[in-house]
Amino acid sequence: STKIKVVFHSLYGHVYQLAEAIAAGAREVPGVEVELLQVAELLPDAVLEKMGALEAKKSFAHMPVAQAAKLAEADGILFGTGTRFG
Repeated sequence: STKIKVVFHSLYGHVYQLAEAIAAGAREVPGVEVELLQVAELLPDAVLEKMGALEAKKSFAHMPVAQAAKLAEADGILFGTGTRFG
């Protein structure tokens, strides 16, 4: 089978929703295994709260955090990030 990892960083949930949609589409392809992973948050909760993102991040807190060492297990990796990263 083909292993795909969809790795995302999202503050308000928009990029998470896009990653979910991409993962759902990839899962429809026969023989494809998809793993949806988030990037570890670097901002402290106090900053996230001031930005109004702390509550939004709870909607995808259940998503496992990507481990760099395990990315090599994938046949393909899709990354999703917000526009604040340029």
